[in-house]
Amino acid sequence: MKRIFLLLALLAVVAIAPTYSRKPIKALIVSGQNNHNWQVSHLVLQQIINNSGLAEADITLTAPAGGDMSSFAPDFSKYDVVVLDYNGDRWPAKTDEAFLEFVRKGGGVVIYHAADNAFAEWEEFNRIIALGGWENRDERSGPYYYLVDGRPTLDRSKGPGGSHGSEREYPMHCRKADHPITKGLPDNWMHARDEMYDRMRGPANIKDLLYSGYADASKGGSGREEPLVFTVDYGKARIFHLMLGHCGPSAKNNPAMQCVGFQTLLLRGVEWAATGKVTQPVPADFPTAERISLRKDYKAPAEQ
Repeated sequence: MKRIFLLLALLAVVAIAPTYSRKPIKALIVSGQNNHNWQVSHLVLQQIINNSGLAEADITLTAPAGGDMSSFAPDFSKYDVVVLDYNGDRWPAKTDEAFLEFVRKGGGVVIYHAADNAFAEWEEFNRIIALGGWENRDERSGPYYYLVDGRPTLDRSKGPGGSHGSEREYPMHCRKADHPITKGLPDNWMHARDEMYDRMRGPANIKDLLYSGYADASKGGSGREEPLVFTVDYGKARIFHLMLGHCGPSAKNNPAMQCVGFQTLLLRGVEWAATGKVTQPVPADFPTAERISLRKDYKAPAEQ
């Protein structure tokens, strides 16, 4: 009788267990100014994150360019990960300090696309992003970082930081297949129409280079294999830098962010930056080496 009771109790626990779920990751998207289409991109980022069921993303917006920034003071400490979609006026000094405190205590950060254009004169921010471009970056900002025969090269020659060729579809090349973010993903896959950043420079404190791409000179690129997705070596923090995802004119016309590869990397990067782990399976609709794959509604198929 006692064995039957224990068996029934165990069955009850098994039956109930699936109804419990891990508390969602809390993410904060920072936006409000950008030389890119932030009015669309920050909402798409939120949609991708919230649709995943993995995390819940809030949004904080700064004042418009040239406006009063004094009241911009988000409480970063409430969040597991901060997603930066911002390139504009400097934050107030207290906000800078609060952000640095969050990062130094091990907070997660995701650098999305043109956020690596921001704050060229802020030394600690440049260490947080590792590589940046534009905004008068040059050899004083640090070396170029690119690959020669698959090996990282630091090039300290003079020249501006940041450029890209024409938007196009291009293959992504995996450089570290055993990292939690890339584990199980294809070594090579076709990314949807996007910019490819090149000639990026900075402190170059890259921890793990995850994906690179060839910046085709015939398309206006550098003619080099360029870093596109990586983690950053910055104390206790987990920082994920995703150069992909140039936002289109609307959420419906937005192939770079509709790419399943981009969305998968974003979500895996958010989870890893927040927790140090990735629990997400490889999606069945992930792009192949020959073919792009889009989720135009920013949502995984129901069967996944």
